[in-house]
Amino acid sequence: MSIHPEIAKRRTFAIVSHPDAGKTTITEKFLWFGKVIREAGHVRAKANRSYTVSDWMKIEQDRGISVSSSVLNFPFEDCWFNLVDTPGHQDFCEDTYRALTAVDSALVLIDSVNGVEKQTIKLMEVCRMRHTPIITFINKMDLDGRPVLDLLDQIESVLKIKAIPFTLPIGVGKLFKGVYSIADNTFNVYDEKSGHQEILQMTGPDDPRLVELCGENWVKPFREEYDIVTGGMDPFDHELFLKGEMCPVFFGSAVNNFGVRQLLNAFASLAPAPMPRETDKRMVEPGESDFSGFVFKIQANMDPKHRDRTAFLRICSGEFQRGDKVFHVRSGREIRLAAPTAFLAKDKEVIDTAWAGDIVGINDPGLFHIGDTLTKGEKINFSGIPDFAPEHFARVSLLNPLKSKQLAKGLKELTEEGATQLYQPFKSAIPVIGVVGELQFDVLKFRLMSEYGADVSLDRIPSYGVRWIVGDAAEVDKFVDENGIDCMRDKEERFVCLFPNEYRLSLAMKNFPNLQFRETSLG
Repeated sequence: MSIHPEIAKRRTFAIVSHPDAGKTTITEKFLWFGKVIREAGHVRAKANRSYTVSDWMKIEQDRGISVSSSVLNFPFEDCWFNLVDTPGHQDFCEDTYRALTAVDSALVLIDSVNGVEKQTIKLMEVCRMRHTPIITFINKMDLDGRPVLDLLDQIESVLKIKAIPFTLPIGVGKLFKGVYSIADNTFNVYDEKSGHQEILQMTGPDDPRLVELCGENWVKPFREEYDIVTGGMDPFDHELFLKGEMCPVFFGSAVNNFGVRQLLNAFASLAPAPMPRETDKRMVEPGESDFSGFVFKIQANMDPKHRDRTAFLRICSGEFQRGDKVFHVRSGREIRLAAPTAFLAKDKEVIDTAWAGDIVGINDPGLFHIGDTLTKGEKINFSGIPDFAPEHFARVSLLNPLKSKQLAKGLKELTEEGATQLYQPFKSAIPVIGVVGELQFDVLKFRLMSEYGADVSLDRIPSYGVRWIVGDAAEVDKFVDENGIDCMRDKEERFVCLFPNEYRLSLAMKNFPNLQFRETSLG
């Protein structure tokens, strides 16, 4: 199926990495190359309070960490990029996992000093499960890092993907000289002081000018590495890349803007345009004329002054026009999307047209849930939106009883974002929240106070795990009567039980063999 030129130029990708690998820095450099921002902000220590574009929430600025995915749209060369900047910290992994369902490729960012780290491994497993095409950038070559061959070996042995270096560094740390492009035999000269990047055409890795520029001590090990990787290296196979089985590897220093343009060029030339998407009934092709898409994220209070709520919509097929009427599959309602927006983190701009591959914001009056499908009328549901069971629980106690309305509103809106789950116990009026990572408690407490004026205490509940109880209504009622102190309802009025230990769960399953004890709300 042929696709519209506007769809063909879309590149929608996420950046995944361990914290402090340089993700926020490289995001700002991308925006600078896309001429979206005038100056790529040097990411400094928190004490300087120099905030980056993608870290727009107050808690992100105060703590110097990313806690929520942000979307940034920018042009580069002949392509239109939709970049999803994801949290690196494991406590916010569910936001990252959902973001990965909305992209067609991913940039894996590796710190040359620390190599492949824990969170990168976890996120790579999700990419591998979804067969997401990967491009790898090994960052911080201006620091004393691991040997090049060790880093390449780590990618293959730990991340389990064939690594094909497109560039190789010459020198390292304070004596970093630049990167050599294997494909076209060019050498990109690194000059930290001037910031000027000169690209020189070479006859090959044995060109004597390399020694003049870099010195024999650095060119000799480079040539040895070049012979090893090219001598035993498989040729780059674009089909294997699209299957997520082979990744191009680039080297550079994001903070010094070195190697970033080559990386963007690689995404423009190698990364796929919008890919087909699976639904519960058929595969949806991006070139289809009818619009379709799904909600993968909801964000409250992007503009705290207006108490707005924005649903992030990945368009999967067709063209979307401002003011179009679309079919909301879950509710069976037809709705008009009056003011779709493009993103630069928290900043939004109303747009008239969007295409398959784009991520747009739509105003959410409380209608949308994560995973909702929108179409022109077809009753389909896009597959693969993950559901998570919380691992940590706490009771929410209001410190000022006069703020009960603010608390109720805050809990309702913030838990609809999907990172925090809200439960109402059967035998208590005090609400319970559940999160995947402990830091989410701090985020919720902070946002309840800063965005709603509700000061709360969070009292942790020791637990083994939560289960959704499914089965015959009379049997469920009997279970609740016997286990009421641990039983709750979630926001969809489904029965949930919080088990204090493994023994209590095993006993419940033994005593109620006809009930299902599901680990997530979706089973």
